[in-house]
Amino acid sequence: MKRPRDENFPVASLVLSPEHRDAVLAFYAFARMADDIADTPELKSAEKLQRLDELEQALVAGDPAIPEAARLHAADRRHKAGLVQARDLLRAFRQDVVKARYNEWAELIEYCRFSANPVGRFLLALHNERSAAQAPADALCTALQILNHLQDCGKDYQDLGRIYIPLRWMMGAGSERAFFEPSHGALRRSVVDAMLDRVDALIDQAQSLPEHLQNRRLRAQSIATLALARLLSERLRRGDPVLERVQVSKADACGAFLRGLSGTLRRPVNGDHRITAAMVRRSGSSFRLGMQSLHSDRRRAMHAVYAFCRAVDDIADGAAPPSEKRAFLREWRREIDRLHRAPETPIGRELARASTLFKLPVEECHALLDGMEMDSAERLRIASDYELNLYGRRVAGSVGALSIRIFGVPSAHDFALDLGRTLQLVNILRDVDEDAACERVYVPLSRLAQLGLQDAPAATLVADPRFARVCDGLAEEARAGFTAADAALTRLDRAALKPAILMMENYRRVLARLQARGWGTRQGRLRLSTADRLHLISRAMRPA
Repeated sequence: MKRPRDENFPVASLVLSPEHRDAVLAFYAFARMADDIADTPELKSAEKLQRLDELEQALVAGDPAIPEAARLHAADRRHKAGLVQARDLLRAFRQDVVKARYNEWAELIEYCRFSANPVGRFLLALHNERSAAQAPADALCTALQILNHLQDCGKDYQDLGRIYIPLRWMMGAGSERAFFEPSHGALRRSVVDAMLDRVDALIDQAQSLPEHLQNRRLRAQSIATLALARLLSERLRRGDPVLERVQVSKADACGAFLRGLSGTLRRPVNGDHRITAAMVRRSGSSFRLGMQSLHSDRRRAMHAVYAFCRAVDDIADGAAPPSEKRAFLREWRREIDRLHRAPETPIGRELARASTLFKLPVEECHALLDGMEMDSAERLRIASDYELNLYGRRVAGSVGALSIRIFGVPSAHDFALDLGRTLQLVNILRDVDEDAACERVYVPLSRLAQLGLQDAPAATLVADPRFARVCDGLAEEARAGFTAADAALTRLDRAALKPAILMMENYRRVLARLQARGWGTRQGRLRLSTADRLHLISRAMRPA
């Protein structure tokens, strides 16, 4: 049997009070025994199920013949916590005996509802915490469980024949066997990263847990656990759990608990804005300079809009199957629909705040989601100029329409839509090869057909010299768009639109570099030089 100190995350740390710690250790010992029964290779399935049934009966009766059951039964009588949650765990352990594969994300989340969430609910009940803490606690427990699944995926596959990574996601790597093939690290990486995107969203949802907790010791443990969860997610993004053991170190654990202890000195405050700001920092977006030039409330609102864009774009670009992507985007539609009632995510709460302050048109968020649904197709082609304009309006015009209201220039609506289309054209031209690798072609098929080029695999299309000629035409349209934007700015408040101007100048330089390089000699995605970035920084520091 494992001991509490052998687990990846704190089980019954010394931070907890002795009375609560004893109850937690009783709960852990019972769960550990049940888990070992479900995982042992010496027993057949029928015998495992029988033993789990006997264990449950002993728990309910407090049978001294099974000390682990009797101890938890006694703890439940003292604290009114443990029995219900342990029986939920037993449901998950029975499932482990009979089910070794999960087809999609929703199945895995449903499993975590019984295999992980009861642990958090037990701790909340043990400490008489309020119901408001339950949702973030559930999110944290689910995140921890999936992190453990990813961490142990190679071991679970080899030793138990069990896979928690959704089968339909693994098909992106070719097959179940191909996913675990040591040499297929790049294919495996995309699937693991897509799962970690979902895990990080759960950790973000859980970030509000400490502020809901009344017990200072439990709050300290929650802060430490959140810190370790983020660290393990970062390590899993850099390591390959099939080839190596990816874990946090003892030094990491000590640092996390120091953070937890510091959290007991003052009452935690809402940290939603820190989450959206961190997403902007991690992105390295060229728009970040423009956002930094804004005053605090406007900058915070732009962080919320950008974080929303980043979250849904990561869904569309990730390795999940198209049907799963659409399901995740539907979750975001529901979040947008409840912005002015009770949003459930940090991004949603920050968007709600921005919407109230700056009267944001929420339908623009839905327009962006429409565009992301287009991007979520397994194979994407743009049929005509009309469809190209519609796509640009959804994915770029929507962001412009939201942004100019935050800038305080709602009269610049048409300018924002036109500039959005121009910037999207530059994006399309810059990312031709990257998109083709995902079987996406945004250059309209109608334009290619005029030169006698018919639809084909994306790599074939973009390699044809005629494709470069069409790109040249789109580049001229983008140049004309920048010229039109310059003219429109003479009639608008340039100081208020400084972030948009910085973004425009960034993209104008990208277009110039693309045209100088030429369309027939592409060598991957073009990036601006250090001199270009220094020029933009100097512009950002000057008045508009």
